[in-house]
Amino acid sequence: MNKLLKLLILVLLLPNAAWAERVKDIASVAGVRSNQLVGYGLVVGLDGSGDQTTQTPFTVQSMKSMLNQFGITMPAGQNLQLKNVAAVIVHADLPAFSKPGHTIDVTVSSIGNAKSLRGGTLLMTPLKALDGNVYAVAQGSMVVGGLGVQGADGSRVTVNVPSAGRIPNGATVERPVPTKFGDATSLIFNLHTPDFTTAHRLAKTINDTMGIGTARAVDASSIQVNAPLNPSQRVTFVSMLENLTMTPDEGPARIVVNSRTGTVVIGRNVRVLSAAVSHGSLTVTIKPETEVNQPDTPLAGGQTAVTQGTDIQIEQGDNRMFLFEPGVNLETIVRAVNQVGAAPGDLVAILEALKTAGALRAELMVI
Repeated sequence: MNKLLKLLILVLLLPNAAWAERVKDIASVAGVRSNQLVGYGLVVGLDGSGDQTTQTPFTVQSMKSMLNQFGITMPAGQNLQLKNVAAVIVHADLPAFSKPGHTIDVTVSSIGNAKSLRGGTLLMTPLKALDGNVYAVAQGSMVVGGLGVQGADGSRVTVNVPSAGRIPNGATVERPVPTKFGDATSLIFNLHTPDFTTAHRLAKTINDTMGIGTARAVDASSIQVNAPLNPSQRVTFVSMLENLTMTPDEGPARIVVNSRTGTVVIGRNVRVLSAAVSHGSLTVTIKPETEVNQPDTPLAGGQTAVTQGTDIQIEQGDNRMFLFEPGVNLETIVRAVNQVGAAPGDLVAILEALKTAGALRAELMVI
């Protein structure tokens, strides 16, 4: 039996048991989110693995601009050879409620042709958000997990990606992000996976705990909850809500097929109407063969000749037809397919045929 189909049975044919989950694991408060920051900077101190300035003129321009800020004016037409400097893009995620003085991790990536950033130091780099304001400043020594080694003859060995690295706690927050968490009279909880039944259950769970009328489902994704205006009471209130437990509704009957890797995931709510399936395979094998032709008699005056031949073999599979009774579940489908020895690719073909015949009660998604 194919290993992938075995894994499909072990993972998907588990008992149909539902379990409760915390609200904080299936929903989040609207407005409480991280924000992306990005900046342009220079990494210095590289061991000759920086940008080639003839191909990255912006690195030289940035270096001259920085030197001018320190009162150093370069002569006009001066051609700098900056083998130890690399131009980089720095980006980070600013968590919600970050305050000035907090530190965040940053990722540094080369935008030129630097071979490696190992051993480099990022100079002070302002990090801006989408509104154009500076919210953090990054600087520090980088941790680079990649390694690149090149020989004199041009041979090269590269491990991971040496042109990118990280600086743990490498940026200091300079400005807080405005939030409306404490302004409105109500809060909105957004489900990570929109579902009308789950939204209804969440609103009912909150009302059963906090009182009728506290929450109402706005749509399949959002639940509006009345909250106290006092900041301290609001924090306590949200803490209580996000630790409530409820049972989310199961997703729709769906089959997901990854056409690139051959992975097939079948939801346990998939059903099949009455259908008969026959799946056989025709294997054609073509192998070239070399033949040596000798003269009939030693004195015939002929020459030994080598000719190319072809051996063609055809094998017809003997897989039998199997029958699906009305309303069979996932376990029956997978076991029936395994009995005929179908590979994952064959399973996809069978599912597509069932869908075309109108016997598959599920959404078939090919990604």
